Amino acid sequence: MKLTPRQQTFLDNLFELYREFKGPVHYSIVADKLGVNKFSAYDMLKVLEEKGVAASSYVLSDNQAGPGRSQVVFYPTNKAAQFLTQLRDEVRNSGDWQSVKKRILHQLIEARKANPADALREALSNLPDPKLPLNYCAHMISVQLLNIERLRSQNLLPALDNLSVKGQVGLGTLAGLSLASALTNDDGDDTTLTEKLLAHTRRFQNQLMEMSDESILKLSSFLSDAMLTMQQQPA
Repeated sequence: MKLTPRQQTFLDNLFELYREFKGPVHYSIVADKLGVNKFSAYDMLKVLEEKGVAASSYVLSDNQAGPGRSQVVFYPTNKAAQFLTQLRDEVRNSGDWQSVKKRILHQLIEARKANPADALREALSNLPDPKLPLNYCAHMISVQLLNIERLRSQNLLPALDNLSVKGQVGLGTLAGLSLASALTNDDGDDTTLTEKLLAHTRRFQNQLMEMSDESILKLSSFLSDAMLTMQQQPA
């Protein structure tokens, strides 16, 4: 999921007000806190609602009853809480990113010296917790490249090299190529390996949809580094 800085600011403040008032808040309260026009606040909160990180409901105004006396209030959703938790985790783990990349690239070099199927099996068995999306997806990039390497007789790596590898499109293309190659070249001898690969590749695709722009840029850059590693001849 992608939020602009302005959308992120509104969501952060909606959370603060929700905790302060211990419940949903009227959009005019959000507007006052941010110093913006109440109609602008309403429009932005509706955008957040479309993205699934905010929700609205109608309540009766205080000390008033009868038809036509309801007002719109907003509150953050569970999806918003998960999104903000992910952002905090990314910031907390950002200092380890360089060491994570270095370790995975080293593992990729070593894996290419082994039997391709065995290397893929080991990489799949050592995937980190998906609750750490950046680390998990970085490892999955190496897994998918190893899967393509396993089918190197199909000359897939040069084809991948000709594709755009920038941003979410490139990462999604990698996943799609890995899935397609696994399905079209599955000889039935190791269905467990194929099923495990497919499950993790789909999880990888889902994780990408929920990631921040910053994390997508990190993974895209890492994919470029990993592809350069794959193009080198094993020692």
